[in-house]
Amino acid sequence: MDSPHGAAVTAEDFGLKGPRGWAFRGVRLDAPPGALVAIEGPSGSGRTCLLLALTGRMRPSEGRAEVGGLRLPRQMAAVRRISALGPVPGVSELDPAFTVAEHLRERALLQRRYDGSLRALLRPRAERTAAARNRIEAALEAAGLDPATLPKAERTSVRDLERLEALRLSVALALIGRPRLLAVDDTDLKLSDAERAEAWELLRSVADGGTTVLAVCSQAPGGAITVRTDNTDNTATEDITAADATDASEPAEAPEATAEKTTDEKTTDEGTADAFAETGRA
Repeated sequence: MDSPHGAAVTAEDFGLKGPRGWAFRGVRLDAPPGALVAIEGPSGSGRTCLLLALTGRMRPSEGRAEVGGLRLPRQMAAVRRISALGPVPGVSELDPAFTVAEHLRERALLQRRYDGSLRALLRPRAERTAAARNRIEAALEAAGLDPATLPKAERTSVRDLERLEALRLSVALALIGRPRLLAVDDTDLKLSDAERAEAWELLRSVADGGTTVLAVCSQAPGGAITVRTDNTDNTATEDITAADATDASEPAEAPEATAEKTTDEKTTDEGTADAFAETGRA
């Protein structure tokens, strides 16, 4: 049963196939709300595809899965609404020319525009601004990022952030929407051992706060629920297995990789420019 916040994630014989073969196949998963799930495997083994499929961004080819009681692929749009992406290359990357403050303000504006109730939108401007600031501060605290410690504080450009700082910013942006499921790609990429430990401590703290976390990595940390996407020994850890994976040397590029947009998402795309204008983004 789901908690009031985190989303349980289950999958049975879950797979995604594209023109060049299976990206992943035979994945089984049973993670409770607030779990830290590590999607482990070498680069090119379908880890990112599995991450996007479980968050409703890619359409699976076989098997079944549920996120927060919502079925995939039948309720992909609903799963997208309760999940949020941290850093995923080519999907949710930070703009290197944007400052930390601009990223935060843009995300808060988009959140208010598309996820707020009509009653919230009709509140006085000062009250809406205070509410947005509270959300930002809570997200920054949860992500362990203090803009005051950055070289130019909130005016620091993303290109000037260290890898771990950029990860914390991406997580903070995702948490502004108070998702039930947070997905992070390449968690341990280009991090030292000490930084890798900090990154996992961050994600574990988010999970301890009630948000279920899916994190792609090359090596899972101790205590995490682990699912592998390659065809090596898939010994279960905490009741998780990934079986029958096919050759990962040539990952699939599924035609479903870019999920069809719902009417709500098309509306969101059309209105995003308005939020950009408010933040001064071209």
